[in-house]
Amino acid sequence: MALMTTATEPFEVPVEGDEQRLHELGYEQELKRGMGIFDSVAMGFATISPVVGLYAVVLVGMVVAGGAWVWVLPVALAGQCLLMSVYAELAGKYPLANGAYQWSRRLIGPRYGWFTGWMGLCAFAVANTTIAYLGAPWALILLGITPTPAAIVITAAILVLVCSIINAFGVDALRGALRVGVGAELIASVGIGLALLLVFREQGFGVLTNTFGAEALSGGTFPALLAALAVGGWAFIGFDATVAAAEETKSAAKHVPRAVWIALLSVGALVILNAFATTLAHPDPAAVVVGNDLDPVSTAVVASFGDWSSKPFAFVVLVAFIACGMAAQGGTSRGIYSMARDGVLPGSKFLRVVDRRQAPIGGIVATTLVAWAGLLLGLEATAIGSLITFGTAAIFVTFLLIAIAALYARTQGVLSRRGMVLNVLAVGWLAFETVNIMWPRESLAPVGAPWYQVWAAPMVVAGITLIGLGYLAVARPHGR
Repeated sequence: MALMTTATEPFEVPVEGDEQRLHELGYEQELKRGMGIFDSVAMGFATISPVVGLYAVVLVGMVVAGGAWVWVLPVALAGQCLLMSVYAELAGKYPLANGAYQWSRRLIGPRYGWFTGWMGLCAFAVANTTIAYLGAPWALILLGITPTPAAIVITAAILVLVCSIINAFGVDALRGALRVGVGAELIASVGIGLALLLVFREQGFGVLTNTFGAEALSGGTFPALLAALAVGGWAFIGFDATVAAAEETKSAAKHVPRAVWIALLSVGALVILNAFATTLAHPDPAAVVVGNDLDPVSTAVVASFGDWSSKPFAFVVLVAFIACGMAAQGGTSRGIYSMARDGVLPGSKFLRVVDRRQAPIGGIVATTLVAWAGLLLGLEATAIGSLITFGTAAIFVTFLLIAIAALYARTQGVLSRRGMVLNVLAVGWLAFETVNIMWPRESLAPVGAPWYQVWAAPMVVAGITLIGLGYLAVARPHGR
C-alpha cells in the first residue's frame, strides 16, 4: 500500500533522481519514464489544442458577442496564468500523476484530496466524450457521409477506440503519435492563421468592436461579454495532461513546471491569433450572429483558399482532434491509476493494473468504457450539450479546489508565502469564472432548449458533489 503523506511533509526534500523522489512521496516506479520536456509540452499542447479549443468557442463566442468576443480571450488567458503560477509550483514539489488528488491530499488532507480527485476524474472523463463527439463530423466529411446523430456517435466511438489503442501500446507510441498531431496543429494554427490574417483579411478592424446586435440575447453588452468570457474559459483547459504524465517524464520536478507554462502560453497565443484571424477573414460575421453560419472557421478558410481546401483542412483538423483525444485519454487513465493504487476507487485492484509495456491498462480500459457510455447521450443533441457544459464547469471547480488547497498550505507554512498574492488572485479568478461558467444562461443554450439544459452545469455539478460526498461518508476511501 502506498504511503499516505500529509501536509506535515517538510518543504525542502532532497532530490537525487526521479525514482528516488517518487519513492520519497510513497510510490514505486511502475510507469515507463520515457518522456523528455518536448514530449511533456506536446502532451499539454495537444490536450489544450489550439484547433480544438478554437472550434469549441468561436461559434458560441460570436453568437453571444459578435466580433467583440475576441477581446475576452486575453482576459481568460491572464486568469489561467494566475492558476498556472500555482500549478507550476506544485508540479515541481510533487511530480506525481493526478495533481488534483495527489496535491490536495498532501496540502489539506485525505478527504479533501479524494473529493478533488473525484471531481477532476468526472470532469476529464466527460472531456474525452466531448473531444470524440466534436471530432467525428470531420471524419464523416472526409468520408462523404452525412453527419446524422447515429453516424456521429458510431464514428466518435471508433475515434475513442483508436486513441485508446495507441495509449495501450505505451508511452513511446503515445509520444510518437503526439508529435504527428502537434505538427498538424501547427500547420492549422500558425500557417493558416497567419495567412488569414495577413493575406485574406476581408473585414476592417472595426469588426472587432462590433457586436452585430448579439447583445440582445444577453440583455446588454456587458452581460454578453460575461457570457463570452465564460465561453473563452473553455479554450484554456487541458494542461493537466502534462501533470498526469509526470511519472513518465525525465527530470519531472524540473521539466513539468516548464512544460505546463510553455503549453498554456503557446496554445493561448495561437487561439488568440486564430480568433482574430477568423473574425477578420470571415466574409459575413453578421451571418454567424443570426445563426446562418454554424461553422465560421471553415467558412473563413474555404472562402479564402477556395473550395479545394475543404478536404485538406478537414483532414488536418481531424488529426488535431485525434491528437487531443489521445493526450486527454492518456491523462485521464493516468489519473485513474494514480488514485486506484491507493485503493480509494471502486475496482481499484483492476484500475491500478500496469501491463508489460508499463502502460496503465486498467485506467485505459475504464477511460474507454466511460467515454463510450457518454457518447450514448450524443443520440440526443440537448443531452450532449448538457454533458459539454458540465465538463467545463467541473474542470473549473477542480482548479478552484486545487488553488484553495495551495492557499491553505501557505497559511500553514507548507508552501512558500512568496506566492501568496498570486495564489489569492488565482482563487479570486477561479471563483469568479466558475460561477460565470455555471450561471444558467439561455444565450449559451440552443434556441428552444429545455430548462434542464440551461441549468445543466449547476445541476450536474451538484449531483456529482452529492454522489462524491455520499461515497466518502459510506465507503470512507480516505482511510485506506
